Amino acid sequence: MADSNSRVTVKRKEKKRRLLSSPRRRKRRRMGQVKVQRELSPEANVSEGNGEYQPIELPPFEIVTGEQMSPFYFKFQFRNVEYSSGRNKTLLCFRVDTPGGSTEPLRGYMEDEHATAHAEEAFFQQVLPDPSQEYDVTWYVSSSPCVACTAKLAIVLQQRKKVHLSMFISRLFEWEEPEIVEGLRALASTGCKLRMMKPSDFVHLWETYVEKEEEIFEPWEDCQENHEYYVEKLSDILK
Repeated sequence: MADSNSRVTVKRKEKKRRLLSSPRRRKRRRMGQVKVQRELSPEANVSEGNGEYQPIELPPFEIVTGEQMSPFYFKFQFRNVEYSSGRNKTLLCFRVDTPGGSTEPLRGYMEDEHATAHAEEAFFQQVLPDPSQEYDVTWYVSSSPCVACTAKLAIVLQQRKKVHLSMFISRLFEWEEPEIVEGLRALASTGCKLRMMKPSDFVHLWETYVEKEEEIFEPWEDCQENHEYYVEKLSDILK
């Protein structure tokens, strides 16, 4: 988990900010003006020739792992808005099954923040390091992978034929960028199943991966509408 100070900071920002309404109702803005850039790791340090932004090197943070996350983290990070200001990390909930259910499923979640490895890559390093075993892996991610992660995932899945990955996604990350489109298509070509999360998926996450105590979760008002919006975009990407 991140430290309490970081949570308070994000929470205060959340209270001050009125969340954007449905993607279909918002006036379209140029991606260059509102681009939400995932923090770049030192090895991903590249230069942009058009002067829009300059990646900076950030100190590494360890990947955080656990069994359940806080209700606030879930509601903030997994909300399926289009322009996700302040959501500069990936939360990844996973379930790992062995063929025939010979062992109990392995469940947990991971998060990254200014990390030398994003959560998607770290999963194969920390949770699923054995390349010889057969696994059915299900991910629920707060946003789709960045360009670097889609390339790395495609290589891993090509090499590890016994790993079958299904990825349920809350938001599409920079889906208008050609490199992202190409990366998602390459990932799908390896057999990875890509799906957008629907309201019942968020309820499942709440019941399985959140320290909810007695609190009952109700999907936000525009959850279904945003889901349909993203389904259309993902369909256009993968067709």
